Amino acid sequence: MIDLSAGMVIAAFAGGAFGAAIGGLPAFIFTGILVIAGETGTLATKAVASVVSVDPSQLTALGLTNSIAFGPVFGPHISFAAGAAASAYASKKGYMDTDFDYHEAKDINYAFGTKPDVLAVGGLFGVAGYLMAQTMTAFAAPWDPVAMAVVLSAALHRVAFGYDVVGQPAEGWLNMQPFEEDRFRNTAQGVTDGGQRQSGPLNRLIVEPWLPQQYRWTNVGFLGLIVGVLGAYIGYATGSVYLGFGISAASLIFLSIGIENFPVTHHITLPSSTAVFAMVPQGTPIGSVPLARVVLVGAAIGIACALFGELFQRVFYAHGDTHFDPPAAAIVFGTFLVALLSAIGVFPQSSWVPPLW
Repeated sequence: MIDLSAGMVIAAFAGGAFGAAIGGLPAFIFTGILVIAGETGTLATKAVASVVSVDPSQLTALGLTNSIAFGPVFGPHISFAAGAAASAYASKKGYMDTDFDYHEAKDINYAFGTKPDVLAVGGLFGVAGYLMAQTMTAFAAPWDPVAMAVVLSAALHRVAFGYDVVGQPAEGWLNMQPFEEDRFRNTAQGVTDGGQRQSGPLNRLIVEPWLPQQYRWTNVGFLGLIVGVLGAYIGYATGSVYLGFGISAASLIFLSIGIENFPVTHHITLPSSTAVFAMVPQGTPIGSVPLARVVLVGAAIGIACALFGELFQRVFYAHGDTHFDPPAAAIVFGTFLVALLSAIGVFPQSSWVPPLW
């Protein structure tokens, strides 16, 4: 059922405005921190309940994961998506004057402080993200509604502020060679010149990969394998489907402060951990599955999601002007894949993802 209460809509507006105020990436890092805190609280509650032999629901759990981390305050579909929309809007208005390497509308680490119109845009996109996720939840869409709302919000802000939805590839959708050759386009003249960087803010790379340190197919696939194993193991060892995601999201503080070559992994840990819990019938402890099987499934899902994220960035991010989140798209893909594998009988259930049929 869709919760359209005035209080929740207002809270979503405030969450979106706050995401614009502090920046999309910092807001998402807070999401990760709060997921870790929320899942730790839940695990502690269960541990105490097992010792004192009471129903865990009778103990007051923090509830941070669903109510705060994925809710109106720091839900990525609200605060992060709003931060991305705020950058798209502010760039159009000429508010951003930075040394960001790509189009400034892609700078999701930029905090807008107290600028009223930017915060209002963030608030409106916070409400939009909230309504999108609520609608998908009401209809039991077989994927992560939060991640899908992040994807749809990015498409919406591109349309709303006059950007191309998919961009204009100069030399092929999947071709990253112009980036490797450090070739630039003279956007002041509206043509690709293929030359070296010139002075002035309008000169941009022909291709702008989402992560310069994380775009080669082999490297991305191997990262997916490693992190997929770790995401699966964290879920298996702790009984928490979200803890690995929280660790990955919180780790982006290092990317935010400029640590070179730091990888982005939350789109790998969440689907791989989700797949682990889909491997057993509901009510059956995950510990009944051999660990070797768990990590193999995690590796397979991790590779698939990592490569899908790279495919998505090459089509929707690298040639566009605003942030179009590849991890969110990969989480949609990965959670839908879990639902699909459950529907065809590979997994006995689909974990927290609504079943496909």
